[in-house]
Amino acid sequence: MVNGAGGGRPKGDKRARTRARLLDAALSLTREQGFERTTLQQIAERAGVSTGAIYGNFRNRDDLFMALAERQWGPVTPAFRPGDSFATLMEAMAAATLEALRHREPAAVGALTFRAYALRHDDVRSRFRDVMAAGYDGGAAWLRANFDERELPMAPDVLVRVIDALVEGLTFQRLLTPELVTDAVVHAAFRALTRSS
Repeated sequence: MVNGAGGGRPKGDKRARTRARLLDAALSLTREQGFERTTLQQIAERAGVSTGAIYGNFRNRDDLFMALAERQWGPVTPAFRPGDSFATLMEAMAAATLEALRHREPAAVGALTFRAYALRHDDVRSRFRDVMAAGYDGGAAWLRANFDERELPMAPDVLVRVIDALVEGLTFQRLLTPELVTDAVVHAAFRALTRSS
């Protein structure tokens, strides 16, 4: 058999489906009982595969949990056209943060419990830090490519961290207390960054 001849699906497709089933199983289990109490055996059973299938897709339990966190809590991406002002970007950031709420709400408890898990597990916290650092580096490079640094309220390396803290903090506070963190509050928070420049 050469290059998938024989009518079956490519091997990579099966691997991707197995990986997705494992992540789905991990998601449902961690929502039911948290990250601490979820075992690889439980994940394998829920996914209908052997524990060997887990190790064929992930290095270990923490690697699986990190992949789950990345899949469930993706970045907030504003609409932006080259040439837009920084103020326009911040308005778009506010709008994107609000739009992302409907996708993030079902994953919020998992996102919080994952963070609590990472705080107690140095390897996970270290990997989380590395993922965040890479995202910050990419965001700072994007800001430098799209704006004259004199237009920005602070250095791009700092600004991406401030924007991330705003997005995350506003997201969780909005989900907890929507009557206190209204759309107007979200817009005002991002607009405040434009007055600092």
